[in-house]
Amino acid sequence: MPIIGSLWGGSGRTEIKAGSEQQSQTGSFAGKTAGARAGIRAILPGSAGGSIAALMPAMAFAQGPDSTAPLLSHPFGTTDVIQLAIFIGAMGAALFSAAWLIRERGKIAAENVDLRAGLSQANSQLARYGAYLDLSDQRVVFWPKDSRKPELAGNLPQSSGAPEERATFLAFGRWLTSSSAARLDREMARLKEDGTAFDLVVETNAEKMLEVHGRASAAGTLIRFVSLFEPQRALAVTKLENDRLRLSLKSVRGLLETLPMPVWVRDHEGRLTWVNTAYWRSVDAASADIAIGEQRELLNTQTRESVRQCHAGGIAYRRNTSTVIAGDRRVLDVTDAGGADGSAGIALDVSDTETIREELERTIKSHAETLDQLTTAVAIFDGNQKLRFFNQAYQKLWDMETAFLDSAPDNNLVLDRLRSDGKIAEQPEWRKWKNGVLDSYRALEAREDWWHLPDGRSIRVVANPHPNGGVTWVFENMTKQIDLESRYNTAVRVQGETLDNLAEGVAVFGSDGRVRLSNPAFAKLWGLPPDSAAPNTHISTIREACETVAEESPWNRIVASVTGFDDERNEYTGHTELANGSVLSYASVPLPNGQVMTTFVDVTDTVNVERALIDKNEALQRADEIKNDFLHHVSYELRSPLTNIIGFTELLLLPQTGPLNGKQTEYVTHIGTSSSVLLNTVNDILDLATVDAGVMELDVSDVRVRDAMDAATELNMERMQEHSIEVAIEVGDDVEPFRADDHRVRQVLANLLSNAVNFAPEGSVISLKCNREENTVIFSVHDDGPGMPEDVLESVFRRFEPHRNGGRQSGAGLGLAIVKSFVELHGGTVEIDTGVGDGTTVICRFPDEPKPFQAAAE
Repeated sequence: MPIIGSLWGGSGRTEIKAGSEQQSQTGSFAGKTAGARAGIRAILPGSAGGSIAALMPAMAFAQGPDSTAPLLSHPFGTTDVIQLAIFIGAMGAALFSAAWLIRERGKIAAENVDLRAGLSQANSQLARYGAYLDLSDQRVVFWPKDSRKPELAGNLPQSSGAPEERATFLAFGRWLTSSSAARLDREMARLKEDGTAFDLVVETNAEKMLEVHGRASAAGTLIRFVSLFEPQRALAVTKLENDRLRLSLKSVRGLLETLPMPVWVRDHEGRLTWVNTAYWRSVDAASADIAIGEQRELLNTQTRESVRQCHAGGIAYRRNTSTVIAGDRRVLDVTDAGGADGSAGIALDVSDTETIREELERTIKSHAETLDQLTTAVAIFDGNQKLRFFNQAYQKLWDMETAFLDSAPDNNLVLDRLRSDGKIAEQPEWRKWKNGVLDSYRALEAREDWWHLPDGRSIRVVANPHPNGGVTWVFENMTKQIDLESRYNTAVRVQGETLDNLAEGVAVFGSDGRVRLSNPAFAKLWGLPPDSAAPNTHISTIREACETVAEESPWNRIVASVTGFDDERNEYTGHTELANGSVLSYASVPLPNGQVMTTFVDVTDTVNVERALIDKNEALQRADEIKNDFLHHVSYELRSPLTNIIGFTELLLLPQTGPLNGKQTEYVTHIGTSSSVLLNTVNDILDLATVDAGVMELDVSDVRVRDAMDAATELNMERMQEHSIEVAIEVGDDVEPFRADDHRVRQVLANLLSNAVNFAPEGSVISLKCNREENTVIFSVHDDGPGMPEDVLESVFRRFEPHRNGGRQSGAGLGLAIVKSFVELHGGTVEIDTGVGDGTTVICRFPDEPKPFQAAAE
């Protein structure tokens, strides 16, 4: 039969199930089990108080209301036994847990009572501590370990100089003195780093004293500032002053330790109490403690007794004494000062000084002998401005008696003597000038001045002060040197300015191959940077830079001449063409002292012009050949037909040829005139061509001036009569004889008159004059025409450029060109004096004897 038991606790449930042995008992026992499930409580956590009371009713109820036999008397199987055992174990565990919980709850209640009591006590203690910290005579700064932000409590009196504001208070350097702030910062750093506690007395800027205590704990770092009352303040001031004196003493002793001179301190009994390193080493001690403990003395007994006597008399001891140091006898300059509580002394080793003094005396004697042989005046004055030495040059410069100089006069007296004797220039403010000179005795460095003497000499004065007082005066006569230097500087400046402004590039190289000087044109011609040819630049560097821009570089030969032997140092010239098309003409000239000067000239334009001239000359030669051929052809092809035309025209006008009517006569006459004009033009062209070709020769003979002038007038008579123009001829008495080509002179005069007739007004008079000036015969033709403007005057001699300019007719423009060519062929000149409205005068000057075969200017 199944047995189901349910035990209920206050807050939990445990069910125990068992299988059935007999199906026939299921119904009756199920009812009993259901009643037990309703009455029995299981023991679970939290139900310990009611589990025992519910146990017994549950068991009784499980037997049923009508059952009188105990439940345990009911026969159980194996499963029921196991279930019962489990039930009993659970009940026991529940009972044990209930007992344990009851005990722990009691303990916790007791601990809560204790904690409340402790908390109350802590709050009370915290209130007391807060009251302590809120006092107005102290302030605490606390740095917790878990935070860098400090906490402040308490206050300091306002009179202490400590600020109340938090940030300002923590900036200790603002309200503490610099020394106090520095000490506090050092101690705080040590406190935070290794927890070293400290107690300090610091001073505020208000001259108030505060005690500072620093401590470290597990919770953080604490610093307490405490204001002091008057007795405490006096004690703090004394303590602070004591600290300062201790630091000063430490500093002084630190300084004395570094001195190479022995220093010692004695007590009132004369015993050593402190010595420096130099002292204990001088007395062969291993340390200062040994020297003091063994009382090792540096000074002998006699010297120490002399020191004691001086102290007894109230004076300090200062004398030289001898002693033995490291086995050598040394001379010491000992200074020892004492008082009622003891004394202190220092010893300076002057042995080397004595040796140096003796050596100095010998050196001074040697220098005096040397200075006496100099031509430069030298005088040595001591610290009292007394003359101690002078050489012969000094006595000769100022021409003063040797007896006066040997009497050791002072410098002031010497200057007054020179002034009274007129040896130095008079100064506007003599006393001020003299004081300035004597200031050299108080100077730290040498001074230099110039004295310009009345006799014209210039003296360079150097005052060299001595370390121990006194001055060495050096008087150097610089008159000749100044003159030479002035001339040299002038020459150098002129040379420099000349070189810098030359278009020719110049570079001078020394025997070591380095540049001595160069001008800007050198670098510019070679296309180099301005500083590429600076002094001390080696020639190899310049060669490398120049070879890149030259097609055929001359620098190998230049380098050989600069750095080679004497047989390679020859003067030579040449040309080189650069990559940019420039052509440089260079020359190398050896100079004294092994130097070489190279010059470079840009001849690009010259070469180009030369090339162009060569090309042009070749072209002109070809043109000249063509022209000559042309002249030969023209001479025949033009003159022959014109001559025939003129001849047949003249035949037609003859009566024998037959009568002509009026029109025919006019036409034939016009043909003849035009043919003559054309023939003259052809002749003019051929004449100019002959002159230009240089083949025209003058037929020089005696020229009858009056006949030439009449012939030229006759040739232009028809045109002059046509316009009612007359010619006034004037011939000087001294013009005869005159040698020239008579035909060409008549041709020149005819062209001049023809030109004048063309521009002369109707009814005017043309002036034709001839006179002589020295060796020159002058022809002048003047007309009252409109004159020539400037633009016409510039081109009046150009061929084939006719200018009407108010003229009656325009020709071929060859008249004045032929005049100029023929006059210049004789070696003369042509001038035109004209102006708008002033008429025109053409002046031709012929030499007495023309130069044969002289070509006319084109």
